[in-house]
Amino acid sequence: MGKKNKDGKKGKSGKKKDSAEIALGELGPAIVQAARTMRTVLSRNLLDSGLYAGQDGVVLALAETDGLTAGQLAQKLGVKAPTMTRTIGRMEAQGFLVRRADHDDARLTKVFLTEMGRECVAEISRSVARCDELAVHGLSDKEVRTLIKLLKSVDANLHATGMPDE
Repeated sequence: MGKKNKDGKKGKSGKKKDSAEIALGELGPAIVQAARTMRTVLSRNLLDSGLYAGQDGVVLALAETDGLTAGQLAQKLGVKAPTMTRTIGRMEAQGFLVRRADHDDARLTKVFLTEMGRECVAEISRSVARCDELAVHGLSDKEVRTLIKLLKSVDANLHATGMPDE
C-alpha cells in the first residue's frame, strides 16, 4: 500500500506528486480551453454586428492604423497571409472594408475600413468588455492584475524560445 500525501491522496507510485508536475501537465490545456471559450463568447457577442470570429481583430487593427496591406495585417494578427486574404475578401463583401491601390506604389494593395467598419469599433469594444467581465467574475482586482502579469510572462517565455514564423 502506497503512502498518502498531505491531502490524503497518493500517486500510482505511492509517493506524493510534485505540485509543479501536476500543474505543468494541466497548464497548456487550461490556457487553450480558456482562450477558446473566451473567443466563443466574444464571437457570440459580436454576431449582431455581423462580424464573424477573427474579424474583430482586423477591424481593431485597421482602426489603429488604417491602410495596411494584407501581409501587414496577417503579421500583426499572427495568421498566415492566405487566411488574411480570404478574411479581407469576405469582410469587403460584407461592407466592412475596401481595398485600394497604394498612392505611391500601385503594386501594393492596402486595406481600409469603410464607414460601416468604423461604426463596429465601439460595438467590438463593448463586446470585449462584456467578455472580460464574465471571464474575471469573482476575482479580485489584485487577482486579475496577477493573472494578466502571469499570462504575459508565459507569452514572453514562449516567444523567447524562437517560435517558427507563421
